[in-house]
Amino acid sequence: MSKAFVWLGALVFVGSLLSFLVVYEFRLSGPAPPGTAVTPAVLLDIALFTIFALHHSVMARSGAKAWLTRMVPRDLERSVYVWIASLLFLAVCWLWQPLPGIAWTTPYGALLAGLGIVQGVGIALTIRAAGMISVFELAGVRQASHQRPVEFKATGPFGLVRHPIYLGWLLIVFASTPMTVSKLLFAVVSSAYLFAAIPWEEASLVEAFGDKYRSYQSQVKSRILPGLW
Repeated sequence: MSKAFVWLGALVFVGSLLSFLVVYEFRLSGPAPPGTAVTPAVLLDIALFTIFALHHSVMARSGAKAWLTRMVPRDLERSVYVWIASLLFLAVCWLWQPLPGIAWTTPYGALLAGLGIVQGVGIALTIRAAGMISVFELAGVRQASHQRPVEFKATGPFGLVRHPIYLGWLLIVFASTPMTVSKLLFAVVSSAYLFAAIPWEEASLVEAFGDKYRSYQSQVKSRILPGLW
């Protein structure tokens, strides 16, 4: 039963990522009709992502993990986290309210091709970084701390910035065209969360791994924006 729970959670995790691509590039690619009530829609959108973000950050803390393992077997701790995060992200994607208006569009030409390349780089960066961490760990199939010692190596994407998956996300969401106001709000809100969450996450990593992570920080100076921050 526990294996079925873990693998089903991994499928929900993958489904939530695919849902994001469908929603962002198709469902939100057209503006809402004129006259749509903007303020309630914006407030709902921000509330949806805030709930997801709070879970994502709070439950990643070591204290929250310890609390969770008092209620579920330690081997299922990561899977339970993935289940909840994936369901919340599905809710964000499918309940996100479209807004009227288009921020910018690039119908043709070199700029359009350039944006496609930027998104492709973002996707490739994300896949490569996820592979280095282990997709099975991210999806909750394998509990990282029980399988192998955690190492922080300044190689590949992790030699560029300390959070390459987040950098990939920025490239994907901001290089989209046409950029409707709906997508722009999604991009801005989600990216603002990433910038706010990184100090929390790194504090948790220092707490959990001490000098191992401090040494990695000293090797790779940039958190998410190469040479800037």
